[in-house]
Amino acid sequence: MQAVGVIVEYNPFHNGHKWHIDAAKKRSGCPFVIGVMSGNFVQRGEPAMFDKWKRAEIAIRGGVDLIIELPTVFAVRSAQYFAAGGIRLLHSLGIVSHVCFGAEHADLELLNKIATAANDVNIMNQMHINLQLGNTYASALGQALEKQYNIAGNIISSSNNILAVEYLRAIKKYSPILQPIAVTRQQSKYNDTTITSSFASATAIRQAIIDHMTITDEIKMSVPETTSKILYDLLSQKRGPVTLSNFSSIILAQLRITSSKQLEKLPNVSEGLHYKIRDSSLLAANIEDLLALLKSKRYTYTRLQRILIHALLGTTQDQLASFDKEGPLYARILAFNQNGRLLLKKMNQIHAIPLITKTTHYLSSKQRDIDTLTPLQQMLSVDTLASDIYSLGIPSSSWSMGAWDFRYPALYIPT
Repeated sequence: MQAVGVIVEYNPFHNGHKWHIDAAKKRSGCPFVIGVMSGNFVQRGEPAMFDKWKRAEIAIRGGVDLIIELPTVFAVRSAQYFAAGGIRLLHSLGIVSHVCFGAEHADLELLNKIATAANDVNIMNQMHINLQLGNTYASALGQALEKQYNIAGNIISSSNNILAVEYLRAIKKYSPILQPIAVTRQQSKYNDTTITSSFASATAIRQAIIDHMTITDEIKMSVPETTSKILYDLLSQKRGPVTLSNFSSIILAQLRITSSKQLEKLPNVSEGLHYKIRDSSLLAANIEDLLALLKSKRYTYTRLQRILIHALLGTTQDQLASFDKEGPLYARILAFNQNGRLLLKKMNQIHAIPLITKTTHYLSSKQRDIDTLTPLQQMLSVDTLASDIYSLGIPSSSWSMGAWDFRYPALYIPT
């Protein structure tokens, strides 16, 4: 029994994602699809527009057999760590033979060449120099590749191409037996902000939802029918959309009560940024003001947003470094269908990584003192805290209570 893995966010699930699932099955020859999905906060340092359980349900109804949460300590990270967390989690399941990912340039030979080159000492040294000059990670790598290997740096300028390269780097390091499949993205560019076809970007769909606060005909055109129906219900219940702006007061409060010394311990904070964060939090009236005050060539909006989410969650650079050494320590099951049930049975038989279907079997909602927790519990407690904070950003206060992770078991979705 073998499955093909996909590493996803489904924010929200759309026609391009459905096409990707079908392509993954066809190209791999595997009858089962396992999705490793970001939880309530996503890679760009933003809250997911809708909660992880509803997104997992939509994914199962869209063709995935099993959805596993990518721990928050890997989900809200740069491409390198996001990809490594996803690949290591898929590898630890013991039944995943292939991983399928989308890219603007789906030339696997070229992507592999770039992934190999990125591990070259000369490339690493040049990247370090480029980063010191204030370039983003993708730009620093692209410039180094052009200089050392004469590889066009613009190939990795898109977020999906850089993720594809990082997946391949992670496979080489953590799971050489995992077979990669690259497919050309059947949709608009990732950052396109308007819907122009049935294959629209998630960014454009999110913007349309925010603009109209209902499911318009253009949104219906770009998502499967099941997605459309569930999103309509969620909007009617004011269970979304959840945006970063919804957390303005919470984030500003957290920054204002945190010392500069503590802010310095946040991931990716250097060169005195902690002082600037502290001072700017006193000048800003909302999250948009804060980001505008902090933005620079070195600190992009995405990087800053991730820093702010880590401030909100209280995660430090030292904690993340420790988690990076360990890798994902559990597979938190969010949703599954009948095929997913068979996959779970098989994983239990081969004694794969701990499979969590009920959080209470591993952690109590009263356990908040991180020093008393095992590494697994520490990692899981970040996920549960993320959910507790996320619920405060849901538009309707009816959904603002905490401890959702301790009340929601894995969801069985008949399909």
